[in-house]
Amino acid sequence: MTDNGSEPFPLPLLASPDPAELPLPHPARPAAGVRLLRGAVYGIPDGSRPLAVDLWLPEDAAGPVPVVVFVHGGGWRKGLRDDAGPRFRHWRPGPFARLAQAGFAVACPDYRLSGEAPHPAQADDLAAVLAWLHTRAADLSLDTGRTVLWGESAGGHLAALTRHTRAAGATVTGCVTWYAPSDLTGLAEDHPEGAYDPNDPASRESLLLGGALAERTEAACDASPVTHVNPDAPPFLILHGTDDTLVPARQSVRLAEALRAAGHRPDLRLLTGGNHLWAGLSDEDVEDCYLRTLEFARRCTSA
Repeated sequence: MTDNGSEPFPLPLLASPDPAELPLPHPARPAAGVRLLRGAVYGIPDGSRPLAVDLWLPEDAAGPVPVVVFVHGGGWRKGLRDDAGPRFRHWRPGPFARLAQAGFAVACPDYRLSGEAPHPAQADDLAAVLAWLHTRAADLSLDTGRTVLWGESAGGHLAALTRHTRAAGATVTGCVTWYAPSDLTGLAEDHPEGAYDPNDPASRESLLLGGALAERTEAACDASPVTHVNPDAPPFLILHGTDDTLVPARQSVRLAEALRAAGHRPDLRLLTGGNHLWAGLSDEDVEDCYLRTLEFARRCTSA
């Protein structure tokens, strides 16, 4: 009893619901043979908005299907979970529906942006969605033991931070990065002289780290995928344009070199004339990047 004689408030009622027990969204059918569950809540971080994931599923799968988790870009500052970039927005059916038609489940998650929380919140959110997918695998007919991470730009950086996903329940059997940063401490060296200022607190990387990159060297190292490469890393497909003015192609070379030093054989492809977001490439070359990603996912999951 409280001092005024009333019963104390039952504090457990204030707890957020368990995302693993929330009902799944009603499915839509955006393309032939595809079921779309848009906006399933997978996480409710304290003090943040609920985080959602879109699920593109094969309509008539005979059993559990392998999973591709797509992580959107946007400099960790913006972006939409279902956007693979401007070169794909006109595709009908879109890139995720095509993957579902090829027999994959595709998960496109939100994550906290740098204006909401600094590193490592973004990587923690990716680990959380993998854990949620594993928990809901029976409901969704997923084989999370065959999971491929695929990200573009900042999303590729998060996908490559495999140390944050090892304990998430799902087994990551492959990773695809498109024009992604891999060594934040080397960005100034990889850009043309004077083109990148690590002391700028307003750079995308500084905003991710919660302070100027030059002053947050320990955090920059922790946020660099090259730092966490180890013998247990999954196979990697690394695609980058040679003319990328936002994230130099040398960043992907650094990742490939670190993987080779750890005993791996990454597939590094540098596309001549390609800029960030595949600007500068022909439609045929852009489609080839997608098809290489699809075939890599098939090899990594035996799908």
